[in-house]
Amino acid sequence: MLNDLDRKIIRILQEDILLQKEPFKAIAKDLDINEDALLERIHSLKEQKILRRIGAILHHRKAGFSHNAMVVWVVPEERSEEIGKLMASFSQISHCYKRVTFRDWPYNLYTMIHGQSKEECEEVVCNIAKITGVNEYEILYSTKELKKTSMKYFID
Repeated sequence: MLNDLDRKIIRILQEDILLQKEPFKAIAKDLDINEDALLERIHSLKEQKILRRIGAILHHRKAGFSHNAMVVWVVPEERSEEIGKLMASFSQISHCYKRVTFRDWPYNLYTMIHGQSKEECEEVVCNIAKITGVNEYEILYSTKELKKTSMKYFID
């Protein structure tokens, strides 16, 4: 059962978190609790499956990246965890996740790569392919940013 503090925490976490060295300490201060108590409540909400995850949205253009590419990969299922971790270790990748495949869409691993140019993004793709041995992929470039918002709960 959610209490008032839990609702306040969820309201705050669904908004933008300030980019600072200790964001949870600042949130805890705003809630008039200590950071350990906040993190304990967040952990409890996650264990209860009330809070599934805390996601970050990268506004790549505001962060200084003029190009980004979603790269979809065909990775052997038995190696998807291993290769996914390797791909996610690249600093140019902000997202790496597994998806289901379809008869006409065999791609099961997705990476979002950010760079200063199309060539820079493609160089990262080539490095990943070389290191992982995965050579079946497609590069999908963003042309327009349509939506970057999250669900809102307990709003006034």
